[in-house]
Amino acid sequence: MDAIHLGNFYLKNSSPSDFALIYHDQKITYKKLDENINQYAHYLTSLGIGKGDSVALSCYNTPEFIYSYLAITKIGAMVVPLNLMLTLDELQYILMNAETKAIIIHPKIVEKLQLNPDSLKEGLGIEEIIILDDTVKQKIMQSAQTNLPQLDPSSTSTLLYTSGTTGKPKGAMLSHRNLLENAKSCEFALEGTGSDVFLCVLPMFHTFGFTVCVLLPLYVGNTIVIHDSFHPKEVLESIQKYKITVFAGIPAMYIVLSQAMKASPQPVHSLRAAVSGGAPLPLEIFKLFNEDYQIPLIEGYGLTEASPVVSFNPLSGVKKGGSVGLPLLHNEVKVVDPGGNEVATGEIGEILVKGPNVMQGYYKAEEETASTIVNGWLHTGDLGYIDHEGYLFIVDRKKELIITRGLNVYPREIEEVLYAHPSILEAAVIGAPDPTKGEIVKAFVVLKPGEQLERKELSIYLQKHLANYKLPRQIEFVEQLPKNAAGKILKKQLK
Repeated sequence: MDAIHLGNFYLKNSSPSDFALIYHDQKITYKKLDENINQYAHYLTSLGIGKGDSVALSCYNTPEFIYSYLAITKIGAMVVPLNLMLTLDELQYILMNAETKAIIIHPKIVEKLQLNPDSLKEGLGIEEIIILDDTVKQKIMQSAQTNLPQLDPSSTSTLLYTSGTTGKPKGAMLSHRNLLENAKSCEFALEGTGSDVFLCVLPMFHTFGFTVCVLLPLYVGNTIVIHDSFHPKEVLESIQKYKITVFAGIPAMYIVLSQAMKASPQPVHSLRAAVSGGAPLPLEIFKLFNEDYQIPLIEGYGLTEASPVVSFNPLSGVKKGGSVGLPLLHNEVKVVDPGGNEVATGEIGEILVKGPNVMQGYYKAEEETASTIVNGWLHTGDLGYIDHEGYLFIVDRKKELIITRGLNVYPREIEEVLYAHPSILEAAVIGAPDPTKGEIVKAFVVLKPGEQLERKELSIYLQKHLANYKLPRQIEFVEQLPKNAAGKILKKQLK
């Protein structure tokens, strides 16, 4: 069979009869996967889509997402994965900004958003609306073969729009090389083997989900078990049924999984690596999995602009709770002060990253690109420090830093104390405007099911663990915290 590839980078060949994907018990071999990607590529070419064109992709976690994504990149077009939680207005901005020529969309999303294909064409100038219903799938499978282009690995393969904390989202341009080099480095960090079975529950449109749960296992020749969405009971059942060896999730998933495992213990002996990213992992959860459950849970760090993974705690070696580990192979990380000078070991500053995974820049945003990538160094906007053994610790986002009476308060430090309370399931800390102090600390707290906790009781607990200026002056108990599709807490929606 022809090798499956992303641009000029060929994924490691496995036997054509090996299973590449498992979806709702449907098993798809590497041979069939390759055939489907090629058919999708030929179909897109027949519609006049080619090198340099932007093609949006709005699809759930399905095999069709993977066929579409790799077919788009195979013909030299740029894929624009769309966040499924965005409103129609938000989507329209991205489609316009990306100069989208075509969109591939799941029929259920058309129904959900009540989309009118004709209005999309007229209002946004999109030439092709490809709805993946049975009729279109049949046309794809019958499409005639065409010559596919040779690609430059440094050309843009993916345009990923970052949510940002302010203003409109920006499109991070990731090349074929950016993504494949990051997948290769992740394989090294996770000590990948040809016999691994990955469970993909993270949304594929998110860079963490696609690189770690799709591109990495395909590159190595592994099997991917695909879930439409995250349900703890189904995750535990799949780990047993398919002998899952690698699971990647965000902290919120591990918090819920830990509750499910306590309520109904399920053997998860096959799991050799659990990866956490996308948000800070509470120390209590880190200890619970590594010490009580004896499951190697390692925290990593990344951002869309770095394709996305920058660092991981080592699987074989010292895993430091609260740290996001050591830089990936071929990555450089340094911490600098506001003047751009590298700070001393253990001193807090902005984290800068350099490596083959760093994006090419923001699409149609030269000024933002110039201020974000300086002399090859990606300015992450994250605050952290590096210890004497080279381990990276994230303190907080620069934009989430709380300054009260001129003193710096890092929300994560307070959140760690809140998570350590036995009655608290989730917590988020923000700065609330104050006329005299500039800002005060405000905490939002979600209790575990069946737990009760008075505000006064929580305040007394916090006073034992935090300096007075760090104490939340406002505490709000809520049923749930707002999150994006990847499960990351949306602090900008908290007030």
